[in-house]
This record gives sequence, structure tokens and C-alpha cells, in this order.
Amino acid sequence: WALLHPAEHDRPRVTDEHLVQRESNPLFRVRYAYARTRALSRNAADLGFSAEPGPVEPFTGQFTDRLTSQSPAHLTPHALQTALADHPRVLAQAAAHRAPDRLARHLVAVADAVLPLPAVVLPRGAEKPSAAHRARLALAEAAGAVLAGGLTLLGIDAPEHL
Repeated sequence: WALLHPAEHDRPRVTDEHLVQRESNPLFRVRYAYARTRALSRNAADLGFSAEPGPVEPFTGQFTDRLTSQSPAHLTPHALQTALADHPRVLAQAAAHRAPDRLARHLVAVADAVLPLPAVVLPRGAEKPSAAHRARLALAEAAGAVLAGGLTLLGIDAPEHL
């Protein structure tokens, strides 16, 4: 990751920081986001529902209070959908230019867009799973597939648990 993440013109800095599991480490954020998507799927299965594609409304009203105060306001379902839609283009450009750094930076963007999602995917308390929950789960699973595939292309494992 230390060699893949910097742009071609930047000098890679190989330090112990790339192994530290903290939010400031982009590799950790990508792997953690993938592990969270897998956990959402497992928890949804335990609750008896699965992903079903559908419209995903903005996180407003009752869902806003579930997002942490640390989540940037620009991280919305639309931001994640845009990042996922960009994936084929980024992948093609990374391959055409032999620039794995483009893919690595794209995975960080996808992971950052995924991280606020777990707070609104699963129903809370006595709430029953709705079409919105199923659609958000489908969005999370799509993001997980992009993250796992991208990490695999870069030769890095995508852990189910962290």
C-alpha cells in the first residue's frame, strides 16, 4: 500500500504508520469499510432480511441523528452512488495508465463514503426492516464488492473481520 497509494510523481514514504489501525491510515479505512459492509450483511441476515436494490433517499429526518457528529455533511447516499458509478472508469484508467495509485485513491474515496452508512442500514429497536433498509443494504454490499475487488487487484486481502 505504501508503494501503491502515492501518485507516480510523489515519493513513497514507507513507515510503520501503514500498519497502524487508526482512522488516519487510508489502508485501514478501506479495509475497515469493507469489514463493516460484511458485518451489515451478516447482521441483516440475523434479522431476517436481505439486500434488494431500490431508491435510496438522502439521510434526513430520523436517520440524521444516527450519523455521528464526526461524519462530514457531504457524505450522503448520493456521494457513495457517485463513487461506485465512477469505479469502472477509474479501473480502466488505472489499467490503461499503469497507475495503481488511481485505484488506491478511489478505494479510499469509496471507503470514506461508506463509513457513515452502517448507522442507517439496520432497523433499530422494534422497527421492522423496510424497503429503505433493503436498498441501503444493497448499496453497502455493492460498495463492499468494489472495495474487495479493488484490494484484491492491488494484492491486498479484504478481511471479513477487523
